[in-house]
Amino acid sequence: KKYEFRLDQVQNFTPTPMAMATAMYHSGKNPLRKVTADSDDVPIPKNGLQRKLHKAFIRYHDPANWPMLREALKKMGREDLIGNSKKHLVPAFQPAVMGAIRQSDGSTFKSNKAVPAKKYGGLPKSFNNMKNAARPARIK
Repeated sequence: KKYEFRLDQVQNFTPTPMAMATAMYHSGKNPLRKVTADSDDVPIPKNGLQRKLHKAFIRYHDPANWPMLREALKKMGREDLIGNSKKHLVPAFQPAVMGAIRQSDGSTFKSNKAVPAKKYGGLPKSFNNMKNAARPARIK
């Protein structure tokens, strides 16, 4: 939040064969160290609720995630991160209208949800202007 980084998309982890991350995902152990029965467990979010919560924390700036984040922060004992200033992760209120969310600096927050990407339609418009521009004379 301090660096104003806002992630648009979050991708679920898909285990693939012969990868270190897959070994960690299935065993719950860290394969970068010697794996024994006494090895430390690595918490792996496998159920849907855990994955949604992880995604909500990564996309903390999306107002749709704020109710879930408030609930999780209260359960974690981190109510100090709920409030209406810049130092807080999520606001203490849920706005009635999602498009009219005011930030502490007075600017309006816009959600990045469902913004279609512009299709690239070939050559840039400036190319057409260059095509019709005066050309140098050909040398015969």
